[in-house]
Parts: sequence; structure tokens; C-alpha cells
Amino acid sequence: MDNNHIKQEPTTQPNQPLPTLPANDLGSEDSKDREGLKSVVSTIAILLLAPILALAITAFVFQSYEVDGPSMENTLQNKDRLIVWKFGHTLSKISGDAYVPQRGSIIVFVRKGSQELGSGKEKQLIKRVIALPGERIVIKDGKVTVYNDSHPEGFDPDETLGIKDTILGETLDNVDETIDAGEIYVMGDHRNNSMDSRAFGPISTTDIVGTLSARILPLSQAKKF
Repeated sequence: MDNNHIKQEPTTQPNQPLPTLPANDLGSEDSKDREGLKSVVSTIAILLLAPILALAITAFVFQSYEVDGPSMENTLQNKDRLIVWKFGHTLSKISGDAYVPQRGSIIVFVRKGSQELGSGKEKQLIKRVIALPGERIVIKDGKVTVYNDSHPEGFDPDETLGIKDTILGETLDNVDETIDAGEIYVMGDHRNNSMDSRAFGPISTTDIVGTLSARILPLSQAKKF
């Protein structure tokens, strides 16, 4: 045998299995198509659900309002932009219980067909809660007094709430009224420039839209209530 010749061994062993492609390389084009379709469907679903979700939030959770008029000065000014919290009223509807906000809360409510407002149309007003169901309210000689079981001798809600310095004008009306169940008595902070319960009486709690949560505009006057 010629020693200058080297025998070449086969590069593969007999019966050695042939190499295969990794599993994740199989059908890669189909996988990409499915992922692309899922992405398109997800985008369409988001676009369809977004306005529905926005409407639901506005109807049941919170809503933006703009003040129209001077009846809540100096607490709120004309054209202030507000966030009104509606979820408490929503929960009361679900539970079937009356929604009674706390005294001093500033609320938005619906006034339907009010002759005092010079219109038979429905309007939304913003006022402060002064007296609650079952209480007696007396307005005399410029002073507001509320009577209830805890205060049979009466108290001044403006002083109790710490808002006396923010009230504008005198409360010159003469009122002596007991608030029925399911009703509240509301007044504007601008006492001699506000159409409120002194004119149209207590309002039903079912007419409440929500309570003032925050003022967001103007930014320099932003405040949480």
C-alpha cells in the first residue's frame, strides 16, 4: 500500500439520523399571519369599546361641567370647569337607597319645568346642601337656622360649615319649613343672587346628578372639594 495515500472516513456514521429544522421554524409564516390578525382584531375592539366606555363613565362615574352664572360666588366663579362625582348616586340607584349627600356638599341637580327659572325645559343647577331630610330650616332677619334631633335649639349651618366668610350678600328671605323624607334644601353661596330652594322649595334626592369633586380650570384656582 502506498503510504502517501490517506484513507478518508465518511463524514457521517451509518444509520445516523438526518438533521431536522427546529420546531419553531416550522410554519413560521402561518404564525405571523395569525399574530397580525389578532393585532388587527384587538385594535378594532379597542376603537369600538373606547367610546362606549367613555359614555358609561360620563353617565355613571364622573363628568365635567362648566359653571354658568354667579350664584355660587365666591366659592365658584362663572366659567369655572368642574369635575362632578356621580358614582355615589349610581350606587344608590343600584341599592335602592335614597342618595343623601352631606350637609355643605355642593351638588349638581336637575330642575324640571321650573317657572321660577323662566323656562319649562329641564335645567341643571349647582347649589350647596343646607338642610337634610327631617330637619327644620328657618330663615329670618338675615340668619339661617337649622333644627334637628341633635340640635333642638338650632344651629347656623354657615358657621358650622366654616363658609360664613365666603357667603356673598344677605339672606333676607323669610322661611320656616320642615324637609320631608327624600328631600334636601339647597342654596347658592351668593345669597341675594341665587335661584334656589327659597324660590322653588326643597329638591328631591332623585334629582341629584352628583357632588362637586374638584375644580380643574382655571389652573391657578384648581382645588379639590
